[in-house]
Amino acid sequence: MRQSRLARVIKYTSAVLLALFILLPLAWVGLSSLIGRQAMLIFPPDWLRYGLTTDNYRYIFTGEIPQSYEVSGQMRTMISEEIRQVPQAIANSFIVATAVMLINWVFGSLAAYAYARIRFKGRAATFYLITLSRLIPAVALAMPYYAIVQRLGLLNKHSALIAIYSTLTLPFTILIMTLYFRGIPQEIEEAAQLDGCGPFATFWRIAMPLALPSMIGAGLFAFMIAYSEFLFGLLISTSRESRTLSVLLGSVSYNPDVTWSLLSAGVVIGLIPTLILVFPVWRFMVSGLVSGGVK
Repeated sequence: MRQSRLARVIKYTSAVLLALFILLPLAWVGLSSLIGRQAMLIFPPDWLRYGLTTDNYRYIFTGEIPQSYEVSGQMRTMISEEIRQVPQAIANSFIVATAVMLINWVFGSLAAYAYARIRFKGRAATFYLITLSRLIPAVALAMPYYAIVQRLGLLNKHSALIAIYSTLTLPFTILIMTLYFRGIPQEIEEAAQLDGCGPFATFWRIAMPLALPSMIGAGLFAFMIAYSEFLFGLLISTSRESRTLSVLLGSVSYNPDVTWSLLSAGVVIGLIPTLILVFPVWRFMVSGLVSGGVK
């Protein structure tokens, strides 16, 4: 009894510490995006002395200079235009990540169903080759991919990032969905075939609805990987118009004219698309990934 109580205390304490470790940085980013430049420089900290303000967000979207950057009796302090590229960078990342998610849904589900249900020569070998390919470090693929993209004239193109990210995420989607399809009783599909359904009709009408949780989970996982990926975005997207969000935030993080408040506002804005897309179906996504992995 005493050991059981001690185990519960350790478990809940660990859960609270883990939650604080994850949520406190996000809370700090959210708060720092809503306070002025003067409040960030106060020591000892008194962050709410000047109240909360949306000036940082207003500057990113409209270009209106925050009042905290006006220095009495002096010229306005320097402020960079680079942070104002955040909306365009979010759009670039969202377009690329959405395309990757759709590719994973279409090609990943078709390939997974073939590996789960169709017997063909080399099935096991190709399946293991595809899934084990994700063990190759991304940095080892960076220069070959860059050389291919450069030779094809696709630098600063969304299509190049979509192709690379799809290559990186499809093995995981195929693995998860193959395991899920294998867990579906074959008797259900055999009954559909007796009713006159062909292989594709059986896949579309029977297997896909049953595998929907796994499909959504794998697709959203691919979306998040593509949305936040940095290395290939840095290599492929070099122009201001094509830069993705992670690349832009990496650039402004060492720009001396971008304060912590502005950078935090950019981070918060960048989180909004993923929260809108993922948060409503988070439980659905987790259950799909877990059930696919278990099966």
